[in-house]
Amino acid sequence: MPSMPASEIPVVSQNVWIGAEDLWLEVFVIFNFVCLSGDIAIAHSENHFRNSAEYIPLCFSLLAAPVLLGGLVGRLRNHWQSVWKDIGYLVGWISIAVGAAGVIYHLNSSFFYERTLKSLTYAAPFAAPLSYMGLGCLLIMNRMIARHTREWSHWVLFFALGGFGGNFVLSLSDHAVNGFYRWSEWIPVISSGLAVGFLLVLLLLEEGRGFLWLTAGVLLVQILVGGLGFLLHVEADLHGPAGTLFENLISGAPPFAPLLLPNLSILGFIGILATDRSIRK
Repeated sequence: MPSMPASEIPVVSQNVWIGAEDLWLEVFVIFNFVCLSGDIAIAHSENHFRNSAEYIPLCFSLLAAPVLLGGLVGRLRNHWQSVWKDIGYLVGWISIAVGAAGVIYHLNSSFFYERTLKSLTYAAPFAAPLSYMGLGCLLIMNRMIARHTREWSHWVLFFALGGFGGNFVLSLSDHAVNGFYRWSEWIPVISSGLAVGFLLVLLLLEEGRGFLWLTAGVLLVQILVGGLGFLLHVEADLHGPAGTLFENLISGAPPFAPLLLPNLSILGFIGILATDRSIRK
């Protein structure tokens, strides 16, 4: 079969990424599925995947990322807009189903039998599968709502707000287990609450560009807090009570949990840039 001349091979222009918040959001979702694969592998290793159903989110995450990436490349190189949409809808609805099933599965954890703060934090956390539901909703929203509209940017900010609200609750309950032994454990609680307040005002009151970029500054602080939390968690695991580092990672301070703050900040930045674009129209 004769090869296609180089001049006819579809190429992706670098300019396609400029101001394309919907493409940035797609990359954000793909990256998160990759990260969830590692997070699930560590979390479910605590009981050595005792129940075979615990492999479902791991396998799904490992498949979802390359499938979505293939759809995105097809859209950019070959203009397969409909294929990209169909793949996103499929992965999105499956992700929501996996998340909902995970919440139900985690409801059988010891928290709902013991009803203690410790069981809420260290048993199967019933809020963790909500990450899959959030990513699924982002995929579906990115295909249903027209890009470069105020509605699109508001949905992105709404999901970022929900993420920071969840992180506020989880940081509070997690660090309350040891009675906030270190004062630094209050930092993510306060910073998450600050992010929730600013994003809520931004959504409800539609402040001008000044407040918009002030909110961006608040999100930048979240990146610093998340980086600091990652270092502190790693330090705690290096000096943990277990015999090996791997055991400390599983049963001790989760090193990747603080990185949720920078992750949500990136989502918030995408919404802020899209909002700024709609304001300037």
